[in-house]
Amino acid sequence: MQLAVDDLTFEVRESSRRKTLEITVDRDGELLIAAPVGTDEQLLRDFVIERRTWIYQKLAQKAEQRRRLPHKEYVNGEGFLYLGRSYRLKCVPPDAQDAPLKLAAGRFQLREDALPDARKHFIRWYNARASDWLTTRVKEHARRMGLEPAGVKVQDLGYRWGSCGKGHQLYFHWKTILLPRHIAEYVIVHELVHLHEPHHTPAFWRCLERAMPDYEQRKGWLARHGIEVEGV
Repeated sequence: MQLAVDDLTFEVRESSRRKTLEITVDRDGELLIAAPVGTDEQLLRDFVIERRTWIYQKLAQKAEQRRRLPHKEYVNGEGFLYLGRSYRLKCVPPDAQDAPLKLAAGRFQLREDALPDARKHFIRWYNARASDWLTTRVKEHARRMGLEPAGVKVQDLGYRWGSCGKGHQLYFHWKTILLPRHIAEYVIVHELVHLHEPHHTPAFWRCLERAMPDYEQRKGWLARHGIEVEGV
């Protein structure tokens, strides 16, 4: 469902688990309202009008951040992130390696014949590494926290880094693997806490602090620098 309020258009996502309204401005400037099932449209409009100044400020910030982002080029020497570290790209002859893309000797190595689909190969590589790394770390943190998630899935989640779905399934954006390790682990623990507390209530943040006492610093870093991992 979409909701238009003057020059703003929102995607409305209803959830039976949600008790309050929340507006999110995603990485691309798309607008989302999370709402309880059956929320009256006029209530949604009033909520948007009340938060309109904040929304415009966020949109302006996102636009400025994206304007400053460097455009990635698949050429020798370009840097690509993996767990917070930037690795330079080296284009190699088609007979140099079997895989279109691999990380070896401290460099991403991309076959020259794979250049037309370079971004697709990077995303596929990141997805595979994210699945392995996140699954391992989720198991370790879940064991420490006494939790039992049903499993881990990696996919494009749009504006979200992670999500706790039905049946205790955890979902993570493949770009989580670009973040520094300690920030990616914050995303993991954040979603694990949602197994206890579905919403961002005071109880949620207390539980998160018990599991990760320095979560506020990690959360703040992600809010300030998360958009910087967009370039792929």
